[in-house]
Amino acid sequence: MDKKIAVVCNPLAGSGRAVTVSRQVQNILVQLKVSFVFFNKEWPEHFSDFTDVWIVGGDGTLNFFINKYPQLHLPLAVFKGGSGNDFHWLLYGDITVKEQVVLVLKAKPAKVDAGLCNGRLFLNGVGIGFDGAVVNDLANKSKKAGKASYYLSVLKNLLSYRELDYTICCDGFNGQRRLLIMSIANGKRFGGGFQVAPPASPCDGMLDVVMINALPFWKRIIYLPVMERGKHLSLPFVKHFKTTAIVIESVVPMLAHLDGEFYKDTKMEITILPDRFLFCFRSDEQNYKS
Repeated sequence: MDKKIAVVCNPLAGSGRAVTVSRQVQNILVQLKVSFVFFNKEWPEHFSDFTDVWIVGGDGTLNFFINKYPQLHLPLAVFKGGSGNDFHWLLYGDITVKEQVVLVLKAKPAKVDAGLCNGRLFLNGVGIGFDGAVVNDLANKSKKAGKASYYLSVLKNLLSYRELDYTICCDGFNGQRRLLIMSIANGKRFGGGFQVAPPASPCDGMLDVVMINALPFWKRIIYLPVMERGKHLSLPFVKHFKTTAIVIESVVPMLAHLDGEFYKDTKMEITILPDRFLFCFRSDEQNYKS
């Protein structure tokens, strides 16, 4: 069957990076004589005339896409065009645009899990507490400085963030705990490279929960690099387990992010949706990034 690909771009993603990557993708498809239609600012209501949809942007763009088209079952691919590209890294690792185009064209579509938080879909994960405070701090701020603004916000919140008490109900834990970070992960990393949940897989029908207890400032400074490298799960103040559903409550609104997009509520009901979307990301020779 001949392909007809819809290439959808978020022109604001990555301070223009998505536009540059979109041009590269289009040029490669022209060279390979593959049929496509490019959508920039205005995306179609449906994709019934297409065989595949390729999304150019970051984690936020991908989150917007799956919530705009929640019932879409066409094969998807995501190209790295945002400021945060953690789900792209999970599926494709470090790869050039041309290498990815070739891989995606050859790959057999594979099923990927999604999560659902209070009725909103996510692919990579939900970060509650410190993570959410950082994303809230960055909301409506220019990202032209790249990761500099992100790391400045991290340092600021290392000093100022005050932990909350959470009531947690799930298979792996029932009770209350005061936490610095609570991550519910479908993917392995958040925030453009922090290895929050190294054992997580988007294809296992499970969510990985990582809870980090309240820590004094000096321990936050010491252990942040350890968390970034994904070497924290064995630390005594960290609890990790897998579950299919979890309910988290707090007396005051919890600051959180869904795939990097800010969100807050006093109660979050989160479940896994196995095999929710199709992505072209692996062949017999290449699996997703482990």
